[in-house]
Amino acid sequence: MINYLKSEQYRMLRKKSLHLTSLVCLLLISAAGAVLAYFGKTDPTFPYATSNFYYSNVLGGAGLIILVAFIVNFSLTGKDTTVLKNTISFGIKRKTVYWSKLILTFIYFLVLCIIGLSLLIGIGETFLASESGSISNLLAAVANMVPIILSAFLLIHTLKLLNMGDVYILVILLGIYGFAGNLLWVVAKKFPFFKKLYEYAPDTLMGRNLMGFMDKTAQIGYPYFLTGGLLAAAAIVIGIIQFSKKPID
Repeated sequence: MINYLKSEQYRMLRKKSLHLTSLVCLLLISAAGAVLAYFGKTDPTFPYATSNFYYSNVLGGAGLIILVAFIVNFSLTGKDTTVLKNTISFGIKRKTVYWSKLILTFIYFLVLCIIGLSLLIGIGETFLASESGSISNLLAAVANMVPIILSAFLLIHTLKLLNMGDVYILVILLGIYGFAGNLLWVVAKKFPFFKKLYEYAPDTLMGRNLMGFMDKTAQIGYPYFLTGGLLAAAAIVIGIIQFSKKPID
């Protein structure tokens, strides 16, 4: 597995599009902070030159973070999957393929997120008006996001290795992480049982997390880890079982 990891790492690090995407993400974070800081200095009445407003835009952009996860995952589960037949024919086990690609892409994504979060806090606390407790409030909200974003990353990885089309994957992600709560709320009007499921839907939790941050009452809560954990476990189980059975053309 070590040799395969090294070869996949070499392949991933040569992806210029991956590094360009990472650079664009960091530039967008910097640009957003720079714009708020600029208007805060030029217009004393500008109310949004605060770290809390700056952070809230990132916390409310879970969809964009999932899209970045999709792009990072694509680096080893995109066109490179066309050589899977050769890889497996050389004796590499499918589980090794599944976990190696997952480990490498996730580490890259994790490092990118840590750098992005550090940059976010650095800009917010240096160039924008900051309030006491803003960082602890932010970190609590970020901690709640982690299991849900992780589950999305795992789901993307599984669906890509199962050779599902990109458009279908994006539709599934949008359905689960963007509209599941709204759909369950509509169904719950006729079937009260679904109201409990609505409370644990990813988009419901993400909305609640953002509101908690904006109200300065963000706390790490078990529902985020329960929902994220169940979705992550389902993605891994489905991925390992289905990928082990899938014919490789």
